[in-house]
Amino acid sequence: RIREETGVTTIAVGLITEPSQAQAIIASGQADLVAIARGIIFDARWPWHAAAELGGQVTAPPQYWRSPPREHADVFGKTVLGMR
Repeated sequence: RIREETGVTTIAVGLITEPSQAQAIIASGQADLVAIARGIIFDARWPWHAAAELGGQVTAPPQYWRSPPREHADVFGKTVLGMR
């Protein structure tokens, strides 16, 4: 309601632990952004895992291409590594 009446960007905060929960908040228009604090403190790669779980991909700098999450090796998309 605040966002609709004022046009202010809103952030959902607190007890958002699952990627599907965060996606539902954004998709339903309940908030413009979702803040994930404890999830990232517990798992610094939470966004990568969330992207993989939701079928998305992450644009990562080349330095990360050699270390994708073991469970979701395709989260960086089709990265091509050269031979040394």
